[in-house]
Amino acid sequence: MGIQITDTTLRDAHQSLIATRMRTRDMLPIAEKLDQVGFFSLEVWGGATFDACIRFLNEDPWERLQALRAKIKNTRLQMLLRGQNLVGYRHYPDDVLREFIRLSVKNGIDVFRIFDALNDVRNMELAIKVAKDCKAHVQGTICYTTSPVHTIDNFGRMAATLESLGCDSICIKDMAGLISPVAATQMVTAIKQKIKIPLNLHSHCSSGMAPASYYAGAVAGVDMVDTAFSAFGWGTSQPPTEGIVAAFKDTPFDTCLDLEQLYEIGEYFAAVSQKYRMLFTAEATRPSVDVLLHQIPGGMLSNLVSQLREQDALDKMSEVLEEVPRVRKDLGYPPLVTPTSQVVGTQAVLNVLSGVRYKQITQEVKNYFLGQYGRPPAEVNEELRRTIIGEEAPITVRPADLIKPELEKLREDGRKLGILHKEEDLLTYALYPQVAVKFLRGEIKEEVLATPNQVQTGSALPNLPTEFAVDVDGEIFNVKIASVIGKTVEVVQKPRKPSGEAPGAIVSPMAGMVLSVETKKGSSIREGDVVATIEAMKMHNEVQSPYNGVVKEIFVFDGEVVNAGDVLMVLDLNGK
Repeated sequence: MGIQITDTTLRDAHQSLIATRMRTRDMLPIAEKLDQVGFFSLEVWGGATFDACIRFLNEDPWERLQALRAKIKNTRLQMLLRGQNLVGYRHYPDDVLREFIRLSVKNGIDVFRIFDALNDVRNMELAIKVAKDCKAHVQGTICYTTSPVHTIDNFGRMAATLESLGCDSICIKDMAGLISPVAATQMVTAIKQKIKIPLNLHSHCSSGMAPASYYAGAVAGVDMVDTAFSAFGWGTSQPPTEGIVAAFKDTPFDTCLDLEQLYEIGEYFAAVSQKYRMLFTAEATRPSVDVLLHQIPGGMLSNLVSQLREQDALDKMSEVLEEVPRVRKDLGYPPLVTPTSQVVGTQAVLNVLSGVRYKQITQEVKNYFLGQYGRPPAEVNEELRRTIIGEEAPITVRPADLIKPELEKLREDGRKLGILHKEEDLLTYALYPQVAVKFLRGEIKEEVLATPNQVQTGSALPNLPTEFAVDVDGEIFNVKIASVIGKTVEVVQKPRKPSGEAPGAIVSPMAGMVLSVETKKGSSIREGDVVATIEAMKMHNEVQSPYNGVVKEIFVFDGEVVNAGDVLMVLDLNGK
């Protein structure tokens, strides 16, 4: 029997290349033809798609899944599940996990690819059991990475453990395109000696090695590989579906898929990709062996480019990529996959932007050192650990064992907010409480995309406002002129805040959304006190006061979007 193919175009491919921005309306017209190909599965859901749908696209991710299921009747629909993290960035309680998997199956998911960012099997066990109880195919997943502590023997033992837990297949998940042909041969050979269930090899073209590694894996006995149609393949995405099928034709690994049919589908996606041209970056589309150093996976790399641009710090990209492996070593060599890629990547960004390593530390890094993500693969930097968490002892149990059930409380809160209209809404709220409230109230607006012609001519750059200071009868106002395709909108803001250089001004270190203001006017503040929490780059970042003083004025509110350098509040430094 030849190699089977999982096509990732509708999930991982656009997550890796264009920060998960493909719209459902661009997926549905080709869904029935995808269903006719004969793929093992179509990966259409999970990963960052849930977050991106509600945060940027004003789409209900459950409705996306339902719409695809209605058109794809014969092919398995697959999702990526982050173990106890589900499709979020923290561990959720067991009751949320059970209900999420139940509803995922109800709405059309057949295959769950389940992984844990630290390869801590404790964080995968319940998800595996619940998915199996729901009669789904479970693909237990090994996050492939390289470090002094990640060995072929350890990976082989993990595969055997996952099989013993009832997994139906195993996936080697090479999220950063690190696996070489030699390593693929060694990994596949070692794992096939320990398991009897099918083995999948998933890689990205980030380093340029993936197609060769797929062939080496096939020779060594791998049963399945992941690909994406060429318009959304290559670069930090998967090898091209059409090319891999053609390469395996007339070999023992022949997929028996129809190349003419694949060509027709590929032409559709080529046309669709033109809508998103402005989102394709050189960093994401051009393979680079530099990935062997920083190990940042495709989805994180495309998001990192976008996020640095938001911070007006894209020129710092090379410094951030050099800082990532240093932070990773400090944290005990976690594989860089969501959420640890965000934990490491965001901390690297903060280290570079602040100019002093670990001057500002995210709450997620603190939680990591406390063991709340699971067991680090290796010893962490002990001096840094003490600096961050002091004498507090890290937990040693499965992190979710310490999380109380949340669903009933969330259901009660959701009803009071008037945001629960169907049972899936409760899970959306449970996973992303801040964003979900706005989404379920209809307050999220879809991001505007420029047309290819506007990109070429530079006539439209949506979401890049130009700001002016305007004097009106002696009072200074900020006016932002935001370009929107076909029209210009003027937004007049409240009177301008004082400069960040004003005495006692506390400024935002990054662009993001204010999740909470932790103080009030008149409160006494000590240096180092947390005065606000800002969500940026999918992480919660605490803003600490650099001064002692009394809060004189607060200029932001919960839910407000701020830019790097915006004044959050001003302290009276002479206050008692």
